[in-house]
Amino acid sequence: MSGSTTALFLEAKKRALVGRASRLARLSPRRVGLRPQDMPYAPTSAHFAAANRRLAEINASIASRFARLSDSWRHLGPPQRLTGMAMLERDLDRARRTFGMFFELFSQRGSSFAPALAAHDVIALDCYQAIRKAAPDILSRPLLKPVTYMEHGYSPATMRRGVQLSRLLGDRNPFPVIRIPWDRDNPWQAVFLHEVSHNLQADLGLWQENETALRERMRQFAPDPQIVSAYRRWHKEIFADLAAMLLGGPAAAAGMMAFLAHPSPRVMTYRPGGAHPTGYLRGFILAEMLDRMGFDEDAVAARSVWRTLYDRRRGHRIPPALLLGAQRTIASVVDEIAYQPRRALGQRALADIIPFRKEDQAEIRRATLRLSAGQVPTDVPPRFLSSASSLAVAGGADANTVSRTVIQHLARRAAASGGEPLLQQAAA
Repeated sequence: MSGSTTALFLEAKKRALVGRASRLARLSPRRVGLRPQDMPYAPTSAHFAAANRRLAEINASIASRFARLSDSWRHLGPPQRLTGMAMLERDLDRARRTFGMFFELFSQRGSSFAPALAAHDVIALDCYQAIRKAAPDILSRPLLKPVTYMEHGYSPATMRRGVQLSRLLGDRNPFPVIRIPWDRDNPWQAVFLHEVSHNLQADLGLWQENETALRERMRQFAPDPQIVSAYRRWHKEIFADLAAMLLGGPAAAAGMMAFLAHPSPRVMTYRPGGAHPTGYLRGFILAEMLDRMGFDEDAVAARSVWRTLYDRRRGHRIPPALLLGAQRTIASVVDEIAYQPRRALGQRALADIIPFRKEDQAEIRRATLRLSAGQVPTDVPPRFLSSASSLAVAGGADANTVSRTVIQHLARRAAASGGEPLLQQAAA
């Protein structure tokens, strides 16, 4: 190409970028396709505002970058022009990814899954409110409540508040987002409480403090560096398991064990560098927590099931160091994560700010009986309804009926709340 032809080519490319730059500036219920009848299940206006603030920041960067490029355009050679447009493309990619993620998140509230998603929002919010009730000084600052959405994938997952997301090219997530696989939209999935607990750990400021405390405890108790390294990597998942049990009781442990129960080669294989505890050990961690919570019979049953399903004498792929004295190690891990005081909690333990008592389990049992009889226990905390649902289904109640009953009740509760964000006033 001649110089003038090249200049015209680059000018046309720049104009195409300009045409794309302002297309993804704002989200609204109408733009994502929500109808008036969908609004009771929709995220709050504060969630839309948080997404739009993030889009506005990106679009301001695009405008600034484009202004600088335009001012210097005639002084730049073709290579510099291409570089400038590549940087503009990156910001456009950020806007596209951010817009796309929130569009997908919000638009699902206009689908047939909207009531189930709203119901799970209510359960997640109740987990936060449980802490506010037991320790009002802990989560007193304004926060946006978690929002759930459906996606493919085997297990639920979460994107924590403020975490940098690779799918957004490093931009931070303004509020917790919890993914539910399409076939796991039933209210008895204990793994949902596990994902909520990941967000609680982050919002409570326990991420680093727990890891440091557990590492030091393991160094004192189990000086083998392989044990220290493994439990340090596993601390987040163990925290989420234990917090889920404090939120939902023994039924949460049973639900997690059902989720973890796979053929022996998977459960009995250690994954080097993995963030999740080896399934074999994880089952016994859950059992140990049941003991510490005072549910001895449930702990005995859990260990019996796990030992029957996974007998080490039939073979395994777990390093001997992790098995030697495993029960004592596990007891120390559970004690450190759930029962030792933390500065971030005002020198209280996790079990202090999410208390689960025998009376709570009795309330779940009563709710189970009512659900099994087709009744809606409207006076039960939503997080307990998750456990009662699982017990009702395990006891022979029709799964679809239980799911429909609980989802309808919680979705009505979401609608009645008027779309209030967590803690009255929201901040991204």
